[in-house]
Amino acid sequence: MSRAAQAQTPAPVIELEDVTRTYGAGAGAVEVLRGVSLRIWPGELVAIMGASGSGKSTLMNILGCLDRPTSGRYRFAGEEVSKLDPDRRALLRRHAFGFIFQQYHLLPTATAAENVEVPAIYAGAPHRERLGRARHLLAQLGLGDRLEHRPSELSGGQQQRVSIARALMNGGQVILADEPTGALDSRSGQEVMALLGELNAQGHTVVVITHDPEVARHARRRIQIADGVIVADEGLPSSLEPQPATGPRQVGAAGSPGAAFDLAEAIRMATRSLRVNLFRTLLTLLGIVIGVGSVVAMLALGDGAERDVLGRIEALGTNLLVVRPDRSARGVLSPDDAAEIARLPHVASAVPQINGTATLRLGAIDHETSVVATTANYPRARDWPVGSGVFLAGEDVERYATVVVLGRTAAGVLFPDGPDPVGRYVLVNNVPFQVIGVMAAKGASPWGDDLDDAAFVPLTTGGLRLFGARSLRSITVEADSAAHVAVIEAAVGDLLQARHRGARDFYIRNMASYLETQAETRRTFTLLLGSIAAISLLVGGIGVMNIMLVSITERTREIGIRMASGARASNVRLQFLTEAVVVCTVGGLVGVAGGLGAALLAGRLGTPAMVTLPPILLAFGCAFATGVVFGFMPAHKAARLDPVAALAAD
Repeated sequence: MSRAAQAQTPAPVIELEDVTRTYGAGAGAVEVLRGVSLRIWPGELVAIMGASGSGKSTLMNILGCLDRPTSGRYRFAGEEVSKLDPDRRALLRRHAFGFIFQQYHLLPTATAAENVEVPAIYAGAPHRERLGRARHLLAQLGLGDRLEHRPSELSGGQQQRVSIARALMNGGQVILADEPTGALDSRSGQEVMALLGELNAQGHTVVVITHDPEVARHARRRIQIADGVIVADEGLPSSLEPQPATGPRQVGAAGSPGAAFDLAEAIRMATRSLRVNLFRTLLTLLGIVIGVGSVVAMLALGDGAERDVLGRIEALGTNLLVVRPDRSARGVLSPDDAAEIARLPHVASAVPQINGTATLRLGAIDHETSVVATTANYPRARDWPVGSGVFLAGEDVERYATVVVLGRTAAGVLFPDGPDPVGRYVLVNNVPFQVIGVMAAKGASPWGDDLDDAAFVPLTTGGLRLFGARSLRSITVEADSAAHVAVIEAAVGDLLQARHRGARDFYIRNMASYLETQAETRRTFTLLLGSIAAISLLVGGIGVMNIMLVSITERTREIGIRMASGARASNVRLQFLTEAVVVCTVGGLVGVAGGLGAALLAGRLGTPAMVTLPPILLAFGCAFATGVVFGFMPAHKAARLDPVAALAAD
């Protein structure tokens, strides 16, 4: 051949040199290909023939970069590819090869157009562009009226045409057809081979893997393989004409699409997959919904209970000190102690109290209630105003007046028909007392007692005529500011210890400290509720992982199809991880809505509930994290599948 002719001769598109492929190791090793050397030039139509087990399918997998040789060299368009990493091989499959399989290998849940789109997705083609090309290819192959049909709605010949369109989606510079007529009747087989001939005439290099001599006759070149070696090569051209400049159309970017594109497509595919398996998706959602809903509802109820209790404690006053005698030390508090405390700096008032119970009687109505013998400063110290009438005055204490102020509950029991109690007389332990006022409603104490079920009498009158004692049950000390409570607490302790001759026969309760203690208790209780709810979310996450693992097992062939279409391991990992995250995100949204609904319903039924943003964000964030954490292992498993083994899965 002259130098001018050699210059005109195109380089081989595929070149194999002493390629071997061995499976297993040691004594169990099986050598499937043994020193195969082969060249295929652009524009050829080649049939590789051989009986079952001859190594022809293994050879096709190596040619299509689905597998790699154990030894030897493989160059594609002059580039060494035998040592490429999986992602580079995926890139080469994406842009150089189109596969046509005997069993079609179509995605069962996707339409014909969506199946054809798959290679272009991984090439980064925009949705509108690839959809338009998919429709155009299907129309060219006579399937323009079957665009929205799924594989189960197509005949065998139609399914193979869809697979041919898919092979052409990214251009199909080299089309590898593995037994393309093996699952077809003779007429459909003839049509498929005619299509392959037309594609070859348009400039595509076509390699047909077959055991059928009738199929092989359509090729100009026929290569016979047996026991892993090439035993015949008929029709090898002695000289090659340069191919026309017009070649197969390339779709999408030459490199890899960006992360944003990958994520958007992963979300689109995940949503479609989850929609197809709707019942399974709903079951998977259920665990997440229950977990997130529980977190939101329980934290709302816990925060509501905490707010309710702390609100009632705060209503008693956080700038208060309550001094009580230590009964174990036989301590005694007197009204003089209260008077001396009131003289201390920063003390707004010191209110002495004698508490007990008494029976109130009006006509035929008897009501046993708590009675507080106190002074005029009690409403101020306790932040408890009078609803009607007046409270006790200083002169009532001085003259031992038999007057009483009723709490709202006690007044309602004695005067059920609603007459104004002010000015009426009631018997308190059979002693007539005139009602001079009714307190405003106060509600329940932090301990659940009804504060409104009470009566208030002058300190002197109660001590003498009701309780028979002058010793006090408590002294409520009101600070002029919450900032002075600690200083006053120390001063009161020193004062009383000096007055009681050095005896520490009393104790002081700081209401602010008590409030803090109660708050800590409620936080612990809320944390406990949240932990219980988090456990249910954890169980839901484990359910997501189990479902995803089952899904991967069922969709192994789909993974192989996507890899053969150019999907990298990262694409597969992202898709399955996105499915888990989408499930957990939707479950999180539904769970948040359900938890809020439960909390609002509880509030309407009288149970304190407080909805705040942090628990909602926490619960939703946990749901999202659950999808990432529990979806990663199944997604990683899917990404590590071998494409050849995945395609062969049942």
